[in-house]
Amino acid sequence: MKNTAMILSLAIATLLAPQIGQAKPVGITMVQARAIALRAAPGHIEKAEREREGGGMRYSFDIRQGQRIHEIGVDSVTGRIVENKFEPLNARD
Repeated sequence: MKNTAMILSLAIATLLAPQIGQAKPVGITMVQARAIALRAAPGHIEKAEREREGGGMRYSFDIRQGQRIHEIGVDSVTGRIVENKFEPLNARD
């Protein structure tokens, strides 16, 4: 009986071992993403949100710069800028 329990424990550990080291990436916070966005596009953030886009999660910031909006998207896992474009004030979504 003792050997059966040990074998069963080893079998379970072997099956779970590949999953143990594959935790989901923690990612970055909204505060960290905000700092990244403002470094790329200084201005006043008018809108900030976390959204699913292109199969992944990202933070999106609409930053007002004079008479235009600079839209910056920051990947929520890596912190990389994944969108960087300008929009007129009246074209915001």
